[in-house]
Parts: sequence; C-alpha cells; structure tokens
Amino acid sequence: MTAAFTQVSEDLANIVNNLSPSLVRVEARKRFPATGVVWSADGLIVTAHHVVTQQKGIRVGLADGQTVKAKLVGRDPTTDLALLQVKDQQLTPPVWGDADGAGLRVGQLVVALGRPGRNVEASLGMLSALEDSWRTHAGGRIDHYMHIDIVMYPGFSGGPLVNAAGQVVGINTSALLRDMNITIPVATVNRVGAMVRDHGRVRRGFLGVSTQVVRLPDPIVEQLGQETGLLLTAVEPGSPAEQGGLVLGDTLVTLDDARMRQHDDLTVFLAPDRIGQTVTVQLLRGGQLQELQVIVGERT
Repeated sequence: MTAAFTQVSEDLANIVNNLSPSLVRVEARKRFPATGVVWSADGLIVTAHHVVTQQKGIRVGLADGQTVKAKLVGRDPTTDLALLQVKDQQLTPPVWGDADGAGLRVGQLVVALGRPGRNVEASLGMLSALEDSWRTHAGGRIDHYMHIDIVMYPGFSGGPLVNAAGQVVGINTSALLRDMNITIPVATVNRVGAMVRDHGRVRRGFLGVSTQVVRLPDPIVEQLGQETGLLLTAVEPGSPAEQGGLVLGDTLVTLDDARMRQHDDLTVFLAPDRIGQTVTVQLLRGGQLQELQVIVGERT
C-alpha cells in the first residue's frame, strides 16, 4: 500500500511539473493575479474573462520568471473566456484532451493548477458531475457541463483542469455559477478561442426583438403540437426583424422549422452560422398562422 501510494504521489507531482511551462500568471486586475494557459506556441494565452478587468497594462508572468506585456485579443463574457497575446515569445502549449470529452467519467481524480504567483500551485479533487451541453445565464453555450469538487484557491480561475494522463481537459472558473467551480471543456475553449482570435469576439445572430413566452391558442396547440410561442414585445427600428415584416404583437412559432417555445430556443437558433442566412419565420398574427422571410443580422 505504501509503495502504491508513493507512486501515485510521484505521478501527480510529475503531472504538475510537466504542465508548469504551459501556465502563466495573468496580471489584469487590481486584486490577486489569476492564471492563464498557453493556447498556441506563437503567444496566444487563454484565461477567464472575469479576471481580465483591464483593457491595457496587462502583464503575464512566464514560467521562466519573465514578466512581459500582453494584449487583450478579445473576450466572450457569456462563456467566461478571454484570449491574450504576448509577442516575441516561444511558449509551450500543454497536451489538450479530446474535444468531445472522451474518457471523462464522474468520480475520476483530477488536478486543478494555478500560477497566481511565481510558482505553480495544485489542488486535487474529483470530477463530480458530467452532463450534456448547457447554456450560461448570459446565453453562452458550454459544450458539456463539468462540475469539479476541488478547492479553488485565489488566482486559480483561468487555470487548467488536468486528468490522470496529464492532459488539460478544460479551463476552470468560479464565475459561471454561483458558489460552484465549473470547468469550461476543451471543445468550448477551442471554438470560442478560434472565433475570438479571428474576429476579436464571438459572433452571434441578431433579429432585434424582445420576447415573452405565451401559451398558444388551443386550436393552434392541437394543430402544431406546440403549447407555447414567443410573443414580440418589442421590435427594434431598422432591425432584421422589422425589415422582414415582423411587428409588435406577433408570436414566433418556428424559425426554419425549429420550434420557438422558450427564450433559449431563440438564443440557440441565432448561432454564428445563421448570420446572413434567410430564414422562414412561422408566426401567429391575428389568430392566423403566417410565414415571412427574414435575413439574420449580426449582433454588434
């Protein structure tokens, strides 16, 4: 037992040592520094959005002891991710886990790492929940839900969660759910990181409406097999919705056959790949079902 325990202890220490070159200290807020993970060897670093409160004067502490200037490439508050860049540095990315989360199981031991100071710190815990994709309160899509039972010390946000194989399986944050530590999975990090790198932000579709969930009339419920729709409580002047003929009081039923039953249905539908597309809107107006064509805009 002693030999086995010693081996596990040594393996964990080796994981921390091997990941150390890929972790940086992020100085982008007045209080305690946070952590970032090297995303690409040419100087891109991913961290948590909520720890980057400064637009300028950001500094990054590298594994070799240097402290260098960093530029904010962009951020996505809805998934709590931000991308920084340092120049003239060859950085060491970690080994990232599978984007689809293959191999992750509830009950596995995992390690959270941080570099809030000069040296790397570690915390051992368990993957306590693993579910399908979910949407944050701000509307961001997280590809799969990962809850960790780990003590997150000050400055650990933006740092990696590491599996027993030494692979980074996500970025840790304490900001997405109140009083809970969540890990943003690799798939989300890569998807959001690529959009922020290319556009400075995450692109989102836009109609220009405010909605309220309402129950549909019984004959429509029976006809469509759908109990609720989205009543338009506001239509912005000059918006794609207005240009497509939508008016206050219309009730959205479907968009390109996707049912609009809850607010999240509209948010999910307005994904980046919808921007510029012409979609068929089925709506209820004056008790009658109608169809219109609307070109999805881009939220700025």
